[in-house]
Amino acid sequence: MRWTCVPFDGLQARPLYDALALRAAVFVVEQRCLFLDLDGIDPLGWHLLGHDYSGALRAYARLLPPGVKAPEAVIGRVVTAPAARGIGLGRALMAEAVAQCRRLWPGHAITLHAQAHLARFYASFGFAPVGAPYLEDGITHIEMRTP
Repeated sequence: MRWTCVPFDGLQARPLYDALALRAAVFVVEQRCLFLDLDGIDPLGWHLLGHDYSGALRAYARLLPPGVKAPEAVIGRVVTAPAARGIGLGRALMAEAVAQCRRLWPGHAITLHAQAHLARFYASFGFAPVGAPYLEDGITHIEMRTP
């Protein structure tokens, strides 16, 4: 897997298109969530892209600096391509996302809003629940944070 992490203005048209297409395929179509994925925040963040050796985008996460959506850095839009699931890519993506947040914003905690059924997965990266579960787009979520 080849990882790149770039600010929005550093994205070329093809990687941006591929990332948005992957997000739509999983969040809107597969998970059947009707929401505005293009929320106006992408230009403020960094974009972590995982390409396989053929050049296909297989994993993506949006990293937001402290102060954009929370006082902490935020990892969001975490997604792996359906064709690349079951090989540990989600774990590799999260490890890289946490590492990039620590590199970009040292000393800051990291927040994410996890689908509740994935809380144990995120806990394995040091995230702990903050508050009670809540419903968003028909899916139970829970806010989680690292120190």
